[in-house]
Amino acid sequence: MPRTSIATTQASRSGTVLPAATAGDVVNGNSVANDGRTVLIVTNTGATSRTITFQTTVSVDGLTAPVRSETIPAGETQVFGPFSPNDYGNPLGVNVDNAELTVQAIRV
Repeated sequence: MPRTSIATTQASRSGTVLPAATAGDVVNGNSVANDGRTVLIVTNTGATSRTITFQTTVSVDGLTAPVRSETIPAGETQVFGPFSPNDYGNPLGVNVDNAELTVQAIRV
C-alpha cells in the first residue's frame, strides 16, 4: 500500500496554528512533501522510547544504510529537518516503530 501522506502547514511571521498531529503509520509508513524547507515536529506520546526513521536517496552524514534513525524518549517532542530533497527525496519517506509517535509537518 502507498505511504500515508501528512499535510504540510506553512509557517508565517504573523503566526500559524499548528496542525493536528498525525499518528505515524506503522504498517505503510508516511510521506511528507519536501522542498528542503520542511521540518517535522515529532512527539512520543508513549511511556517508552520510540524510533523514527527518515528514508534517504543517497548515503548522507556518513550513514552506511540509506536511512537516518533517531530515538525519541518517552513523553518528549523533538523537531527534525530541514531535509535536502537531493539527499532525502521528495516526498520524504518517514517510518515509525509505533503509532505513539505523532507527526506535524511545517514548511518554514
